[in-house]
This record gives sequence, structure tokens and C-alpha cells, in this order.
Amino acid sequence: MSELRLDGFDLGAFVQATLAEDLGSGKDITSEAVIPADLRFEGVMDSRDPIVVAGLSIAAGFFRALDPDVEIEMLVDDGQRVAAGTDLMRLRGRARAMLTAERSALNTVQHLSGIATLTRAYVDAIAGTGATLLDTRKTIPGLRVLEKYATRMGGAANHRMGLWDAAMIKDNHVAVAGGVAEAVRRARAAGIAEIIVEVDRIDQIEPALAAGTTRLLLDNMEPATLRGAVTLVGGRVPTEASGGVRLDTIRAIAETGVDFISVGRITQSAPAADIGLDFASL
Repeated sequence: MSELRLDGFDLGAFVQATLAEDLGSGKDITSEAVIPADLRFEGVMDSRDPIVVAGLSIAAGFFRALDPDVEIEMLVDDGQRVAAGTDLMRLRGRARAMLTAERSALNTVQHLSGIATLTRAYVDAIAGTGATLLDTRKTIPGLRVLEKYATRMGGAANHRMGLWDAAMIKDNHVAVAGGVAEAVRRARAAGIAEIIVEVDRIDQIEPALAAGTTRLLLDNMEPATLRGAVTLVGGRVPTEASGGVRLDTIRAIAETGVDFISVGRITQSAPAADIGLDFASL
């Protein structure tokens, strides 16, 4: 597996900042006191639950930062669904370095694999409907690129990466602008190519379409209302359902015919995957 490369993400800087947070201005006083400097370890990272894997290359970066000569064998790929008890990564290297890097590496791969695993559950729930699962901007500050990478590993597509790559006109924008149509008109006048408009009432749909919206976000609508909205739009622009979507409700939402369903829970509420790392002296 090659080093992970993502737009807007600097792996080296992330690794150094994370290790600095753990080490402070000092060092790993426990490992230096207890572990001989020349001792070498062999370790295996494994999953204790069935998961979708994400973040292994990032985890490897922590070990390489502290021991450039560490031997790392990737046993699975990001995006792969694995059974409980699956070995994910094998390592050989300096014991102190491994122990110092362990927590940062595990925290990262546990968090990202947890997101990928929950995302896959949502994707599986709408299989065959034609709807595409989207993530949202509900991410931990500083981790958006990684968390959105994890949702892709789980089978979702990315929504906006930030405030810069598409306009999303929400209720507060509409209130200030004086209406849906006027808000869309202003966005078009500003030269914005992609304009997503959030509507929570059926009577807002035609004004938004007439003004030139490129996608409609149908907010907090029940399936029957969604179905009527999709029929009214008639394929003129893509439709997206959002708001309060849960794993037990997403199938019914998808079956209304919407093109996209955005779910904040897949990043905001994903539990960490149960992944461990066991070492033994060489």
C-alpha cells in the first residue's frame, strides 16, 4: 500500500502535530524508563469486530516517523470489509518507537474505520434504490479531509468539502434575502455554478427552480411528502433528502426516488472500531 495522498491533507504535518500533542515538550517517559533502548518488537494490528477498514496508511505514518527503519506489512486495504479477528498490519522495529506511536496510530485507524463501517451500513440499507449516500460538513474540526476519506471508503460520496466549492442556500439565507427566488438570483449573479437550495415546503420548489437552482435539498420531509416533491421536480434537477435520517428510516426515504441522501450521523456519531495492537519481543 502506497502512502496516502489526499488533496488538502499533509500526512507528515498531521503525524508530527499528533505526536507532539501526546509527547508535549518532553518524551515517552514510561517507555524510556522501562524498555531497553536496543529492544526490538514485532507487532500485529487486528480487528476485534467486523469492520470496514480506513486509515491504515496514516497509522503506518506514526511508526515510520519515530522509526524510519520499521518494517511494515499491510495485510488488507482501506475500504475492505473484514471479519472479526482479521490481522490488518504487521510491524517489526524499535520497541520504544512502536510503543510511543501506538496510541496515535490506533486512535486514527479506530476512528476512521468506525466512520467507514457505519457508512457502509447506511450504503447497504439503500442498495438497489438508485439513491447515493452523501456525507456532510458535520466533522471534527481539523479532521474533515480524513473523515470524508473514511466515508468514501465506506461507499458514500462526498458532499461539499467546505463553504467554498458550492453554494448551499439555507433557511437563514432565505430569510435575509427575502425569499428563495431572490437568494438563488443573488447566487447566480455572483457567478456561482453549483447552487443547492434547501426547501422545507413544497411551495418553495417552483420558485427555486425558476430562479435557477442546480439541486434541491428537501429538508426534514416525511417519505410521502418527499415522493410528492420528487414527482413535482420531475427530474429537472437532482434532489437530495436530508434531516434526521437514521439507519432504520433511510430505506423508506431512498424509495421515494430522491437522487441523494445526506447523513450527518456517519461522521458525527460513528463509534470507534475495536482494533488492537499486540507486541512481542524479537
